[in-house]
Amino acid sequence: MIATLTGTLAVRDPNRIVVETVGVGYEVLIPLSTYYRLPPTGERVALEIRQVVREDALTLYGFSTGTEKRAFDLLMSVQHVGPKLALAILSVLAPEELVAAIAKGDVERIDAVPGVGPKVAERVVRELRDRVGDLKLVAPSTTQVNGPMPAQPGNGIPAGSLDEAISALVNLGMKPVEANRTVQAVVAEDSSAAESSEVIIRRSLAILRSEK
Repeated sequence: MIATLTGTLAVRDPNRIVVETVGVGYEVLIPLSTYYRLPPTGERVALEIRQVVREDALTLYGFSTGTEKRAFDLLMSVQHVGPKLALAILSVLAPEELVAAIAKGDVERIDAVPGVGPKVAERVVRELRDRVGDLKLVAPSTTQVNGPMPAQPGNGIPAGSLDEAISALVNLGMKPVEANRTVQAVVAEDSSAAESSEVIIRRSLAILRSEK
């Protein structure tokens, strides 16, 4: 069972990365909260790993902190919450926000995550209300070795950032049309946001929460 993974970040996408170590590249699926803390490609990265084995696949899920990993495990224990949905929830709600929503019975906050729905949100609150103390919340750490990745300056609107942001939102459960509309609204409001897919994603999720 793989518990941690350290190596060189070879691929850096909002929903998946590839970590190379000892000549092997490991594909790891991640929440956006981990993506935001990643170093640039080519640099060293260390992740907490949850290995999920199914009949037809062996998949690695990576997290920047042990708290995120424990939150993932708790969410996976809820009926009808699989790995993809657990990642979606952690992409929108940090563990601390998830705990607060569950403690307050704030079903709407969890329902605001794309793909969750009110029934699953109610189930998360009901089944985890007495278990969120298991998260043992600590201050967030970082997967970065040399500090956060700075936004890259650019002229105009780089298509790569828009496509990356739309892809990330679709993977979270948004419909392509909705994801494209939200991203375009972010860029129309502030064209400088297009210089970073991270900024676009964050602002798009903020719009989504405000519309719920």
